Amino acid sequence: MNLLSTAEMAAPTIGWASLTPVLIVLGGAVIGVLVEAFAPQRLRRSIGIGLSLLTTLLAAAAIALRWRDVVAAPSSLGEYIEDPLTLASQFILACVGFLALLVIADRTQVGDGAFAGQPSDRPGSGDEELTLRRGYQRSEVFPLVLFSLGGMMVFPAADSLITLFVALEVMSLPLYILTATARRRRQLSQEAALKYFLLGAFASAFLLMGSALLFGYSGSLKISEVATALPTTNGMDWLVVSGVFLVVVGLLFKIGAAPFHAWTPDVYTGAPTPITGFMAAGVKVAAFGALLRFYQTVAAQLEWDLIGVLAVVALLTMVVGTFAGIVQDDVKRMLAYSSIAHAGFILIGVLSVHKGSAGAVLFYVLAYGLATVGAFAVATLVRSRDAEGATGGEVGTLERWAGLGKRSPFVAGAMLLFLLSFAGIPLTAGFIGKFLVFADGFAGGLGWLVVVALVCSAVTAFYYFRLVRLMFFTEPAERTVVVRSEGFTAVAVGVCALGTIVLGVFPNPVLSLLNQVVILLP
Repeated sequence: MNLLSTAEMAAPTIGWASLTPVLIVLGGAVIGVLVEAFAPQRLRRSIGIGLSLLTTLLAAAAIALRWRDVVAAPSSLGEYIEDPLTLASQFILACVGFLALLVIADRTQVGDGAFAGQPSDRPGSGDEELTLRRGYQRSEVFPLVLFSLGGMMVFPAADSLITLFVALEVMSLPLYILTATARRRRQLSQEAALKYFLLGAFASAFLLMGSALLFGYSGSLKISEVATALPTTNGMDWLVVSGVFLVVVGLLFKIGAAPFHAWTPDVYTGAPTPITGFMAAGVKVAAFGALLRFYQTVAAQLEWDLIGVLAVVALLTMVVGTFAGIVQDDVKRMLAYSSIAHAGFILIGVLSVHKGSAGAVLFYVLAYGLATVGAFAVATLVRSRDAEGATGGEVGTLERWAGLGKRSPFVAGAMLLFLLSFAGIPLTAGFIGKFLVFADGFAGGLGWLVVVALVCSAVTAFYYFRLVRLMFFTEPAERTVVVRSEGFTAVAVGVCALGTIVLGVFPNPVLSLLNQVVILLP
């Protein structure tokens, strides 16, 4: 056995500058764990809030500093690709993470947050009563959010199917835990976490099986090398088509596309509302970033084999999200089906494979992320009140939102703005996003799918404006109140509302940046 001499051994080259944003987020998560372990109990929450917010801001700054160099010269670091798609997705994720953390950190005037004091307590047990009496509040939610955010940031940058799978698990596992931590309706929360875990396991299984088939076809697990091997003919076309389709299915699970959407309504409803907002916005950004890279690099070469099936998936996603949303009487479930419909709209941009379509998709997910975090943030403030005047849990039923415009014009006005953006009304970011994606759909030969999307978009406006009518044109509901909080949620709602307006009225600066988004091809 020959041993390499010291001179023959080369140290690996690591692009630390390229990995800095991810390292900042994951480093902040590790420090957050240490804070939980060693900081005094009375200081853990305040340190966790400050650390997590600072971490996301530093990550966003690091991404912004890298932008010009990466646009000029995209690079591949083995299994990690740093190109404009990666940086744009990561910057959006950092912004979404910062805003979501504001909502997660907030507590009401009576000192109750959205999370259980100790999630391990059995609902209604003596342990839970003791936790409530002592006011004990765990704060591990902040490092868990950062770990999930770190996985999200790696997801669109992965050039290896193994890295893609690891990023998927790092993104998903903290979300399974966070879903089960609701302060109220804990059993519903734990049930939602179990459903999310089981169906998430199916997504992982599809991704792994597809990766195995692609490895058998190409002899490599690198996405770029699989793409290079596709033009060769070796009599195993069925193998590569099956493998690509299974990997795409794994990603479709994460974006909540039909018929892989079954987890979405239950998980969105059962999870703590701030986590629902973070999940709905962040996972969409990460999963669509990864789907853009995989589809345009690999799957687009098999367009004639896959486009029919994937177009049907987009059609079914839009129809299910639109018409199932009409019959919902719960705000969170309505927004869940809305997210499914939006996934179908965004899929049009992915499938179009048109010049600039990646930037259009990222603009759409940015607009959707702002409106989603803002809408769920508003939902955390609308609470029930018992006969004695004590504040209870969040109000889910649509009828209980009646007259909210008279009780709290700011909260109702912000919700109105987010609903208008979801509906794609002009002068909102949602309108610009839909216009860009639908235009790319026409340019990419998917005009029939765009027509269906326009019809579905008009129908979704029905259930958005049903809530608008209740808030502004009916008498206030009894025992519904808008609670006052520490102010973090108000800041998040204000920033989301401002961003929705600015991107709708002055989209050109952001569009000029996103037009530079290209995908590094092998």
